[in-house]
Amino acid sequence: MTGQVDFDSHTNTVLDAALGVVNAVVPGERRGRPHPAPADPVAAVGAALKAANSAWSEPPDRSAAESLAGYASRMHRVVAAASAGTDTGMDTACDEVNRLLRETGATPVLARHDGEPWHLHFHAPEAPWDISWAASMATALAIVLGEPAAERLGLCTAPACDRAYLDVSRNGTRRFCSTACQNRVKTAAFRARNSARPPKGTGAEG
Repeated sequence: MTGQVDFDSHTNTVLDAALGVVNAVVPGERRGRPHPAPADPVAAVGAALKAANSAWSEPPDRSAAESLAGYASRMHRVVAAASAGTDTGMDTACDEVNRLLRETGATPVLARHDGEPWHLHFHAPEAPWDISWAASMATALAIVLGEPAAERLGLCTAPACDRAYLDVSRNGTRRFCSTACQNRVKTAAFRARNSARPPKGTGAEG
């Protein structure tokens, strides 16, 4: 698939928030180093949401942050399955998203708040903070998985990194979660090529 990937602005923002929370709170590896679960989930989740939209606030309490972190772990598994590039992987990803949609009671509803015009949300108006976010994020992932853009959802291919990304570039060739990981791989390849060359003056270079 080629061409710029772009959903409506709300979906784009929620996707950014979903992947940001996933990358912030799910234990694993990040940019060549171990990435443990955050000691302060409220701050970690809040920072990820604010990075996606500066108007969003931190979770109301630790319990809400930990609840959303639990959903984020499942979303990470969704991305991992989808990025496998197999029918089985996509089946696994879609089945898990369907479970998330059911569990969170995701449902379309028009809402108006904070001086904004009417716009579409995907959670019940009375849903608690963590459930409303999980429902919205699951819906955003469902939108991606239901499109050809699903092949652009992936985990970083750099060594010692398993952070998630959505490739929105025009040519669809992104394979890393960040420029930092891309540069790590390029540097390692450069050093490997240099180490394979015979030292100058040995006559081995031909």
